[in-house]
Amino acid sequence: MRQLRKENTMKKPLAEFIGTFTLVLLGCGAAVIAGDAIGFAGISFAFGLALIGMAYGIGPVSGCHINPAVTLGVVASGRMSVGDAIPYIIAQVAGGIAGALVLMIIASGQADYSVATNGLGQNGWGPGVFNEYSMAAAFIFEVVATFLFVVVILGATGSNAPAAMAGLVIGLALVVIHLVGISVTGVSVNPARSIGPALFVGGTAIAQLWLFIVAPIIGGVAAGILFKSGLLDPDDA
Repeated sequence: MRQLRKENTMKKPLAEFIGTFTLVLLGCGAAVIAGDAIGFAGISFAFGLALIGMAYGIGPVSGCHINPAVTLGVVASGRMSVGDAIPYIIAQVAGGIAGALVLMIIASGQADYSVATNGLGQNGWGPGVFNEYSMAAAFIFEVVATFLFVVVILGATGSNAPAAMAGLVIGLALVVIHLVGISVTGVSVNPARSIGPALFVGGTAIAQLWLFIVAPIIGGVAAGILFKSGLLDPDDA
């Protein structure tokens, strides 16, 4: 019985680990390995399609948060306890780190690849980064984009929403966010997605990492509070 309980408690964190691992490996991998060929649109769809696949693959097990900002938004909405959220977040961060590590190993198989030069799809802002947006612009984008993303997630997974469509809707929302935001920050809206690559790239990626932890959490929690307030309750519409 104890062994069975241990296995059951590991199911959801394991699913979150696998989901976040997949998102970072394939999403960031699209940027690092195939970015020149597929461009911003291709990278955007890589992130969205990876999320859609995981939504249907692990969604029935853990809900497929694969993002600490989403998990904290769900907590703020009253749909999850803090105690249940902690293993999710640990697993998500671990999955993001593992995904970035595997990506680095694969990318290093190319003779002219360098982590320092080519990176791992890390996020950033300022001189020499993407279109050189300011810190303020990066912060505002990450807060607002994460807020809208979590609004979509909480709405699409609500009791009155068609459950079969949730994964597709959420994945497409992530595609749109990337289409708009890659040139601003590379798009995080997910602390675990940012932590993994930054740890291996180091330097500026680590120095700027705080923004890609703080801003998405603010946006995610704000969305959760909005749903908790009942202002988006379809029963009152």
